[in-house]
Amino acid sequence: MAQAVRRTPFRPLSLLNTDGKPHPVENSFAAVTAVLGAVAIITSIWPGLHLISAWTGLAGILTGMWGQFISATTGERFVTIIGLGAAAVGFYLGVAHGGLIP
Repeated sequence: MAQAVRRTPFRPLSLLNTDGKPHPVENSFAAVTAVLGAVAIITSIWPGLHLISAWTGLAGILTGMWGQFISATTGERFVTIIGLGAAAVGFYLGVAHGGLIP
């Protein structure tokens, strides 16, 4: 039996919204966690930037935990966990290089 195939245009957020419903708050938490994790892990390479890596790592851990709590789809959880792991590594290295206080 022939069935019609529906083609929808590719949108980057469609990877996060796998259930077909928009989740703006959950997607925002996933994106913010990924950005904070990237900043934390990149700045942890240089010991002089320990304040930036420690604080952004801590903020990434907190937003990542809340993002996991409210996430609705697997795509959101995947991005949040990657960002959460990067934020945690950046936080730990930032603390090891000098901590949260100058």
